[in-house]
Parts: sequence; C-alpha cells; structure tokens
Amino acid sequence: MKAILITLACFALAIMSLTAGKSKQSNDDPEKLKTVLNSFFNSIGTHDLEKLRSTVTNDFILYEDGKLWNIDSAYMNIKRNLPFSVTYKMDNMKFFVDSESGDVTYTNHGDFVFNNSEKLSLDWLESATFRKINGAWKINFLQATVRK
Repeated sequence: MKAILITLACFALAIMSLTAGKSKQSNDDPEKLKTVLNSFFNSIGTHDLEKLRSTVTNDFILYEDGKLWNIDSAYMNIKRNLPFSVTYKMDNMKFFVDSESGDVTYTNHGDFVFNNSEKLSLDWLESATFRKINGAWKINFLQATVRK
C-alpha cells in the first residue's frame, strides 16, 4: 500500500510539474465577434469605407460565389451598385472563440432596395474567421454562398 501511495504522489508531482507555468487558454466572449460582424454588415449598408476597414485585418479576404475580394475591391463593388440600401438578418450562428482567434458559421438574409424602387432579397450560407489584433477583434476571412 505504501508503494502505491508513493507512486501516486510521484505521478501527481510529475503532472503538476508538466503543467506548471502553463495557463489555461482563456476563451473570449462570442458576443464580441458578433458585434464586429454586425458592424461589418452595417458599414456596407451605410457605405462607410472607414468603418468597414476598421472591422477587418489588413489581409482580409472575401470569397463570394467563386469571386475573390479584398476590402478595396469589395468597396468598389458597393460603390458600383449605388444608390442602394440594405438590411441584413443573421441567424443560426455557431461560434468558436479562444483568446486570439474565432470563427462563426451562420445564415444571412439581405433585403436590398436599388434606386429607391428595385427590391431584391438574397439568402446566404456564410462563415467568417476572426483574429485579435492589438486587443481588438477583426474579421480576416469571410465566405458567402448564395442559398439556392
């Protein structure tokens, strides 16, 4: 019995020494990612390039239905389609977030009005990844596929 207790004590000490100095990775709040994503889409609706830029990393990439965009080319597409208004509604959001990165999958519905009269509604399946840059969450990748 004494040998078993000594073995268990040695095992416990070995585990403690292996994990000493290693902090448990803290998870951040998924609501922070949701706020950034909402800000991204609100910036599209208000056509605000500076606000849009503030939500993404410098190397941001958007894949949309086989097209590749960066923030500048995405904004040029926004300008090309002016005037328009849009409201987005995101649902079925599933987040993963740790201390430095995160991702989300979700559905997105957009109601557009072009030239104050032409209406168009679209539904997408989307996913986004996030990075924490200097303490602030930013979107670094977004993928959107129109639901058929």
